[in-house]
Amino acid sequence: MLTPPPLRLGLTMWSHNNWQQGFYGSGTKPNERLERYAQVFNTVEGNTTFYATPNISTVNNWKSATSDDFRFTFKLPQAITHQQMLKGCQSELKAFMQVMAPLHERIGQWTIQLPAAFGPEHFETLKQFCALFPDDFQIGIEVRHSAFFAKGNEEKAFNHWLIENGYDRIIMDSRPVFSEHLTEQHPHYKSLLDAQQKKPKVPVHAIATANNPMVRFIGHPQEEKNIAFFKPWISKLPVWIKEGKQPYLMIHTSDNVIAPELAANLYKTLQNSIHLPDLATFPALGGNNQIQMF
Repeated sequence: MLTPPPLRLGLTMWSHNNWQQGFYGSGTKPNERLERYAQVFNTVEGNTTFYATPNISTVNNWKSATSDDFRFTFKLPQAITHQQMLKGCQSELKAFMQVMAPLHERIGQWTIQLPAAFGPEHFETLKQFCALFPDDFQIGIEVRHSAFFAKGNEEKAFNHWLIENGYDRIIMDSRPVFSEHLTEQHPHYKSLLDAQQKKPKVPVHAIATANNPMVRFIGHPQEEKNIAFFKPWISKLPVWIKEGKQPYLMIHTSDNVIAPELAANLYKTLQNSIHLPDLATFPALGGNNQIQMF
């Protein structure tokens, strides 16, 4: 029987052309990237399902590229969460789950990412929708409406319901990408501007409502600028682990170019606070186990 890791570390995606030399290795083909990724990281967000439902052949390929101890946290399709706002979509959910069936045993949690328009007035719809899932399916919910961050009755009711049902509240930490005023002369102007326009600027409420709290850390593309923003997680994540929880730490940057290196380095800082197994060497490094620290 596999022993679950104390923390799951992953990225928003497993395929990125800019990772070819530094992460995968020059000889890696695009259809081999997931297998190479899974040699280092033990989870992934899997944003691909948000935009389109894969075919069964693709799902089987994803299964073949990973092992039983790997965990996907696929987002539900945007047609369900954003276009239909969870209403009248039982058949769409069933069809999606049937396609994803080969990977059901490797799902860390199904991510329900809700738009900012999904406020407390839709809370009952969310409750009815989540009741469609089997009891053994893990669910993570990401809200973006301001009322769910106001610490008032709406947020209290939402958090209480999550705790009562064992659903994880997904935590967005986008502070790094909103940390500076941008000018066109900034070396990362385009990627940071794009992130500021697309990522929610919401308060960071570091609450664990179930056993697998997920932190989505949206990092700055200049690695050293993430250190100060990550310090609170160096304290919080070990607390959750000592309580017997298994956090998910998902690392992004505004363009994701340095995401693998940033994830590896942030993981090393966590190892100074709590015992964690060493991260595997990037495939591209071969026998060289030196990952550049900031």
